[in-house]
Amino acid sequence: MNTALLFQIQSALILLLLFVGVYFKRERIRHVRIMTSAIVWDILLVLQIELSRGAIGKAVQVTQNKWILNLHVTLAVTCVLLYFAMFYTGRRLLQFDNSIRPRHRFLGMSTLTLRILTFITSFFIK
Repeated sequence: MNTALLFQIQSALILLLLFVGVYFKRERIRHVRIMTSAIVWDILLVLQIELSRGAIGKAVQVTQNKWILNLHVTLAVTCVLLYFAMFYTGRRLLQFDNSIRPRHRFLGMSTLTLRILTFITSFFIK
């Protein structure tokens, strides 16, 4: 099995796990465990891709890359940055700061949307 297929399978499973986590949003403990697992796995996937392909070296050559690769990298990096915002707002929710709930929900929907787009664009790059 080549690495591209392995990365795509992992990416699909991470996306599925994110959807399952959203499904269990009303069950706090389950939601937190599922989402944390998906996010950590996704960050580890980014590290796997970097270690096997030297993705950062390719990504910084913005003027030489195809537009779809630049879009994919932008989506992926933004998604990872949003994960940190999700952790922060999630921790505040776990400390019973419900004033942060609307922001957490908005960030969650934005992060999930970007993750879906990252998955879709991954099929168009080599």
